[in-house]
Amino acid sequence: MTTARQIVEVASRTGQTVTTAESCTGGKVAAAITDIAGSSAVFERGFVTYSNRAKTEMLGVSPATLEAHGAVSEEVVREMAVGARASAGADVAVAISGIAGPGGSEFKPEGRVCYGLATAKGVTAQTIDHGALGRAEVRAAATDHALHLLLSGLD
Repeated sequence: MTTARQIVEVASRTGQTVTTAESCTGGKVAAAITDIAGSSAVFERGFVTYSNRAKTEMLGVSPATLEAHGAVSEEVVREMAVGARASAGADVAVAISGIAGPGGSEFKPEGRVCYGLATAKGVTAQTIDHGALGRAEVRAAATDHALHLLLSGLD
């Protein structure tokens, strides 16, 4: 069973809803969930906030946080997850921001992805360096990890 199917089944069974706030994955997490029949019972909307402007306008991410830490940071994904959860009225929100490539820098290399998870219990964040796998592979790895994180956030 796919992780997306597990999300839909667990959320349906427990009466919870989920949402996504995506940057480098460009909607792939939301697409994986909505590929599952019955997902409309647990997923109403997601957010693709590729630009900093979109992050502030749609999710309420503070411009000061973006300036101080950059879009690819645990501080920003925390704010993205909280904003998405509030805006969607969802029980669980996952947020993703990273460097899919090509490129990156010494401080934020290709393959670095930050993840945020917001639930009624609070918000957590983590950073994973997936490595310079190439753009498609980094996005696939980030999508997979975000789905597992979202599943872990369901009660």
